[in-house]
Amino acid sequence: MVKREKIQTSPFSDQKPGTSGLRKPTPHFFQKNYIENFVQAILNSEGEELKESTLVLGGDGRYGTTQAIATIISIAAANGVGRLLIGQNGILSTPAVSCLIRKYSAIGGILLTASHNPGGPEADFGIKYNGKNGGPAPDKITNKIYDISKELTHFYNVQGIEVDLHEIGVHKLEVEGHEFVVEVIDSVSDYLDLMKEVFNFEQIGTFLKHFPILINCMNGVTGPYASRIFEDELGCPPGTVINKIPLEDFGGIHPDPNLTYAADMLQLMLEREEIGFGTAYDGDGDRNMVLGKKAFFVNPSDSLAVLAAYLKSVPWFKEVVGVARSMPTSMAVDRVAEALGLACYEVPTGWKYFGNLMDAGKISLCGEESFGTGSTHIREKDGIWTSLLWLSLLSSKKTDVETTLKSHWSEFGRNYYGRHDYENVDTTKANEVMIRIEKVMSQLDELEILTGKNVTLADNFSYSDPVDGSLSTNQGLRILFSDGSRLVFRLSGTGSQGATVRVYLEKYSKMDIDIDTQEALKEMVSIYLKISDIYKILGVEGPTVIT
Repeated sequence: MVKREKIQTSPFSDQKPGTSGLRKPTPHFFQKNYIENFVQAILNSEGEELKESTLVLGGDGRYGTTQAIATIISIAAANGVGRLLIGQNGILSTPAVSCLIRKYSAIGGILLTASHNPGGPEADFGIKYNGKNGGPAPDKITNKIYDISKELTHFYNVQGIEVDLHEIGVHKLEVEGHEFVVEVIDSVSDYLDLMKEVFNFEQIGTFLKHFPILINCMNGVTGPYASRIFEDELGCPPGTVINKIPLEDFGGIHPDPNLTYAADMLQLMLEREEIGFGTAYDGDGDRNMVLGKKAFFVNPSDSLAVLAAYLKSVPWFKEVVGVARSMPTSMAVDRVAEALGLACYEVPTGWKYFGNLMDAGKISLCGEESFGTGSTHIREKDGIWTSLLWLSLLSSKKTDVETTLKSHWSEFGRNYYGRHDYENVDTTKANEVMIRIEKVMSQLDELEILTGKNVTLADNFSYSDPVDGSLSTNQGLRILFSDGSRLVFRLSGTGSQGATVRVYLEKYSKMDIDIDTQEALKEMVSIYLKISDIYKILGVEGPTVIT
């Protein structure tokens, strides 16, 4: 039997989780007691329910993961956790963590990831907490964690626990009269079983015999999952899955699956014209980019709408009850919902806002413009699941990506959509941009003169949760026009330093569906530049990333 120790510490003032956990530069995270404090705050937030509970632990394999896992094992043991489920080599994708929490009735899961942010000694690290439903902790929990962190004076640990993360197995230890169990589990098996339950692997595998695909894991966590699913289970040839070894620095890749950071994949698909479907996943496996033949790009908002129209054809979804999107996501899925008689919810950015709707049985599918789609199979967005849903659609209809999308536009019209990101800019200047926009929005007559359009709504989005009544305010500035076009401005909470201003542009057309996206959005670009004066205020010549 071993004893726990009480270690004195001082609180940190900056441990407030953002929309997807706590993210900071790696050196900041690994200063003395920083991880210890935050993890102790997480465990304290669960109160008496923590005792003898099961907790899931893993990450995307970025620099610092194994060191952080060792720390968390010692703290969990000292705080009365009954069992830790840890992925082999410390590897667990974000969707897999959600799957495990739900399957094994865990109290929650600690994810070591900064998602799509770069990894390495001088890059980013993150810790995210998911609750017992498998989804990101809601505001009331993250606020509680933050409040605890500001007052923390000590944490508990147990010295000398050694667990070999490379070997699957069970480790037992008695800590002051209670049994503490660490199970190192196969990272992929439980998630794979769930995918086989949801999808017809035989149908998809038969289709893929004559339909080459390309899977880019960007040296993130999905490598082991994609290799097992697409090459071993579905029979795709070796080489289908690329960049499949999880690396501490992602091999120098910025693991964000978009047209900028996955440009090499686009070039590869242009060169290999036989590839009919391509997808890339981010560092922790919850985001995805979808490409068709010759690198035909599918906007994530369009992907959500297409999948919403198809979902009822998947037997696992016995009944499609509703859909939801984040506020900045295009309104394409709204048109599908209206046509199918489905409820459609608009929520703030942050996957945690979808959880209540799923748990209450109000939605079956949800998504966001930042390359995330998910359903009730778990409570996270899920990159591999999205790929399998697309392949289920293509295999059932014996069609291709571009034909599918153009057929969808012919039926529902097209929401031309783009996003301009101004990354890692001065926070004061970013706030100045938002203040200017809100001031312009407050004068409706002047706004209409400035834009040359009829404005139907100009506000700072707020959301009242239809399940628990909680209110989320200041969720982004939006301007809606009578012709169906729209502008949204918001500050992002997923970076580790500085600020990111995101501008979302949307223009709807029922008839003209074959215009180049950038050409179709020229008017909206001109309007947002007038409203924001963003180049001058930020001192830039253009966006960092255009999607």
